[in-house]
Amino acid sequence: MKLFSRLLLAFSAIVLVGGAYLHTSGFNRMSVAVAKSDLVPFVGKGLKVLWLQDSVIAIVLGIIFGTIAARGSAAPRWIIVVLGLIPVATAGFAYHFIGNFIGGHVFLTAGVAAILGGLLYPGRGQD
Repeated sequence: MKLFSRLLLAFSAIVLVGGAYLHTSGFNRMSVAVAKSDLVPFVGKGLKVLWLQDSVIAIVLGIIFGTIAARGSAAPRWIIVVLGLIPVATAGFAYHFIGNFIGGHVFLTAGVAAILGGLLYPGRGQD
């Protein structure tokens, strides 16, 4: 189970970092759309922050999951599961506010893989 757990965590890391790359690459197009819109400047600037914040969180979680996958005892099982809830919750928000959307699928896939990887992760002293 140790290998399968690490593969799930590595998969989650790849999905999160890849998704963050694609998301960040759309920042300029979103910025142009915001500039052309009639949004209040505060809301437009807030949207830019939230856009990049989403990518940064995905990259940081990807690095954490990748590190745990590479190093057998980098974190306890419960930390991995709790961190896996972050992308799952993000997916829930995406589905609620946007609907059936690829970003939600990416976060849900990465989060479920991380949670399963955490649940299958060997306990302390079992590495």
